[in-house]
Amino acid sequence: MSQTVSDRSRFGFSVGAALDDGRLGRTGTIRTPHGDIQTPAFIAVGTKATVKTVTPEQVGELGAQAVLGNAYHLYLQPGPDVVDEAGGLGAFMGWPGPTFTDSGGFQVMSLGVGFKKVLAMDAKGVANDDVIAKGKDRLAHVDDDGVTFKSHLDGTLHRFTPEVSMQIQHQLGADIIFAFDECTTLMNTRGYQERSLQRTYDWAVRCIAEHQRLTAQRSRRPYQALFGVLQGAQYEDLRRKAARDLRELDLDGFGIGGALEKENLGTIVRWVCEELPVDKPRHLLGISEPDDLFAAIENGADTFDCVSPSRVARNAAVYSRHGRFNINTSKHKRAFAPIDEHCDCYTCQNYTRAYIHHLFKAKEMLAFTLCTIHNERFICRLVDDVRASIESGTYGELKAETLGSYYGSRA
Repeated sequence: MSQTVSDRSRFGFSVGAALDDGRLGRTGTIRTPHGDIQTPAFIAVGTKATVKTVTPEQVGELGAQAVLGNAYHLYLQPGPDVVDEAGGLGAFMGWPGPTFTDSGGFQVMSLGVGFKKVLAMDAKGVANDDVIAKGKDRLAHVDDDGVTFKSHLDGTLHRFTPEVSMQIQHQLGADIIFAFDECTTLMNTRGYQERSLQRTYDWAVRCIAEHQRLTAQRSRRPYQALFGVLQGAQYEDLRRKAARDLRELDLDGFGIGGALEKENLGTIVRWVCEELPVDKPRHLLGISEPDDLFAAIENGADTFDCVSPSRVARNAAVYSRHGRFNINTSKHKRAFAPIDEHCDCYTCQNYTRAYIHHLFKAKEMLAFTLCTIHNERFICRLVDDVRASIESGTYGELKAETLGSYYGSRA
């Protein structure tokens, strides 16, 4: 770019309307070099620089304000140097708006212990310091300096440290990046959780130092906001300590991560948001179900991401006003109606359940595209409605109506 754009003032956050009755939910605006994000906002996940089966243009039409790429996957393929040469993640994938990248910590850890996305395991089981899935080999080994891991693609050996994660994410060039953290499971002991929390804090300090060095070195690139990640599993004292410790650091915002049971999501979000500064944004990593969205928002989360809408779509699961259902079951073979008659998405305006059912049975890839369009639009529109309800003072009514309809019956 011809101008010097690493000015930190290009990033900011302002609070708009707020919920009452002691709830922490609010609206706001995150300002980035590539545009504003009106919050609460659902951030579409484009793990490998693509939201699977749909184009970036379609992602924008579905109402997504930003997309999130994955540092671990993009590091392995095509390589951060390729993305950097292209002008950053947005330019590389043809997305004009704001972008996020996570640090790679979750993927290194979850793939390393063989559980993939399942870190919130049976919390009533036996806790261990060294957790590994049955029948799996450990692919990642953590120490206080960083993580050594094997690529899930070809088995080659790699090393991530806080500095390496920052270097990768600076090359990827997202507007919002995350400090490298250790993501534990619910099966780890309390003692391990404590040690891991200190390690994540120490890594955050190192990330800040490297981030500042790279920002100065790459001064002609747009400023990248750095978010620290809060861990602590389901321990209130650890979660609050993580928030109090990180709020004292030179961070632009915060990510709420780690393993937790679904029923505790709102409580844990509230613990940390009560400790975090009001004037910085909070991103909850990895949620998208309607009840989780309401729980997260009313307890203080501003943005959130999840692969679920596109992932379940590729397995024939679709959202509707009356709940999620599988469209490839026999009852939809002659259902000449849209997935959801209340939906304004391209799929529901043009195609029937019967046709999409046929596409899945015929193993046609168009089925993935049509269901992904619908699911991503469903979640983006829901979050837009929540934001509007906070501004209009009708949040309680929207929550009761939405959750009553969604979980009260099934299509």
